[in-house]
Amino acid sequence: MDKIIRSVCLYQKNGDNSSQAFLDNAVKKLKKSGFTIQTTRFCSPEQDFSKIKKLINCDYYSVGSVTEVPNFDKFLEAKNCSFNLDLSNEEISAQHVKILFDIINKAPHKCFDFAYTFNNSHSSPFFPSASYKKDGFSIGLQPTDLAENCSSLEDWFTNIRNIWEEIVDEFNTDKNFLGIDSSIAPLFEGKSSLINFVKKLGISFSDSLISDIYLKMTNFIKTENPKPTGLCGLMLPCLEDFELAEEYEKGNFSLDKNIYLSLHCGLGIDTYPIGIDEEPAKILNTLKLLQGLSNKYQKSLSARFISDGKAKIGEKTDLKNEYLKDVVVRPLS
Repeated sequence: MDKIIRSVCLYQKNGDNSSQAFLDNAVKKLKKSGFTIQTTRFCSPEQDFSKIKKLINCDYYSVGSVTEVPNFDKFLEAKNCSFNLDLSNEEISAQHVKILFDIINKAPHKCFDFAYTFNNSHSSPFFPSASYKKDGFSIGLQPTDLAENCSSLEDWFTNIRNIWEEIVDEFNTDKNFLGIDSSIAPLFEGKSSLINFVKKLGISFSDSLISDIYLKMTNFIKTENPKPTGLCGLMLPCLEDFELAEEYEKGNFSLDKNIYLSLHCGLGIDTYPIGIDEEPAKILNTLKLLQGLSNKYQKSLSARFISDGKAKIGEKTDLKNEYLKDVVVRPLS
């Protein structure tokens, strides 16, 4: 059973040498306990993308949630730096959609580092939705791998529960441990894909959409996490879960189905492909809908759209990103 941690994220208002030691020590403890660490991350309210990368040495950086875009040109130039635009209480307009298309036109690879958020949860270690509230660190897993040899949801839940307890026991006396974001964060295919596990249970993806399987997952991760922080929801990243990307290409994961799933068990629209010729009005309407649903149900939702800057609707992407599967782009309808 692979014990994989997707992210160890340090939250600091101001990073320094002691912050580096603090992050390194947490990683060292986890590795000693047999965990594989995929990435280390740093989130700070520091809005200068060039300055934040000098505060600490890690894999990914974020300035967290903002209501106005930080220095746009510096964002486009800053490798592995992200932010999210909080639209919870904003009057959403064409200008907000223009930000996305400006990224697509000038540096499409940076779509991966940008999201719109609504009623975002603090202290999640997952980017670009991370949001700073206080100093400390949080941990996010890749729990799909824990289902590799499981034949039921309960078997999987038992494995996840054991890992949670192991992590909490390791850091239970550490006042800077903010907790575990128990979000289900799938990746790639096979044992790391959520859709792969659902199919192993004998349910097709289409049939799973009218079952309670995702509700059961969400109820578990929200109610049984011994130290929750962040989003604690079900991620459905269209292009990161390669087997979900295949369902998208078949027409089984349309935008409305994504939003439907997000409303009752998920976290929003994640790594969802759009063509460069997509109608901006459709993006605008989608953002307004997410805002309305998020405010109505007081639920954290986000939207991260992906483009390679070249592919139109009906054409295949060439994203050149190992974490994203190339697909033939479908219209947002």
